Amino acid sequence: MPDVIDHRPNRQPPFDRVKRDPAPSRLQYRLERMWLRPIWRRAVRVGVPVVLVAAIGSIWLSDEDRRARLSDGVAQIMDKVQSREEFQVRTMVVEGASPVVDDALRAMLPVELPASSFDIDLTALRLQVMQLDVIESIDLRIKPGGILSAVVKEREPAVLWRHSRGIEILDKTGHRVASVTSRDVRADLPLIAGEGADLAVSEALLLVDAAGPILPRLRGLVRKGERRWDLVLDHGQKIMLPAEGAVIALQAAMALDRSQDMLGRDIITIDLRNPSQPVLRLGIDARNTIRTARGQPLLGPDGKVIVEDGKKGG
Repeated sequence: MPDVIDHRPNRQPPFDRVKRDPAPSRLQYRLERMWLRPIWRRAVRVGVPVVLVAAIGSIWLSDEDRRARLSDGVAQIMDKVQSREEFQVRTMVVEGASPVVDDALRAMLPVELPASSFDIDLTALRLQVMQLDVIESIDLRIKPGGILSAVVKEREPAVLWRHSRGIEILDKTGHRVASVTSRDVRADLPLIAGEGADLAVSEALLLVDAAGPILPRLRGLVRKGERRWDLVLDHGQKIMLPAEGAVIALQAAMALDRSQDMLGRDIITIDLRNPSQPVLRLGIDARNTIRTARGQPLLGPDGKVIVEDGKKGG
């Protein structure tokens, strides 16, 4: 029997295949656990691109010529934008200011008009303007049409304050408005004097209102010990007021003056520091009238007794 020839390709003998372990490796497990955390995903998705861009930018900007070209380009773009017609300020309009304050405001502008609105720092300009004592408030804004608008509210003068350093005009809150050389500059304003008088302007104005009937005779108010007031009238008369309830005490004195013409008499001082026990100091004529009725020697202008031979006694 002829031999049978097997034409099938030779096959390798069978062998046992190693089965793949489905469990991840330790490194893969740790990476998968890290990826589950949002902070790591955010770091990879955002942080890595940012770091790459920053690194590329740093390398590009490390060249001095590139930095100079970039800076010049940015400056040119900014100049073109700022010099556009819609950003130009051509005029300044000031409302509510006196001529002196108007001129001062225009002199404080950091640039000459016309100029770009980017060159005018309104916040800094407002702080500079508020350094003027006469300015109470100011509203600065740039309006369409290239107009810089300044709406000013000036402090209203209320009193003159005489102190050791001169005379100043104060508003109703005691804030300084301006300085004057003499009272005649603003003779229409009441005069207060003494240290600490500027801290009690509101009370002084109430006293001026309460002294309405004798206001033409009022020379001024003097602050004593930074705690109370003296009203100084013409003819050398003075009303000494208490530290507390000064307005009420003055109103009582005005009522007494209307009923008995107290201030029309020869009285030098009305002491109301103790309202329950007012004290009156008479003038020389009134005191001599009383002394004559009592048969006592008369007093001279200096308050000393005049003896019979014409000499003054003690």
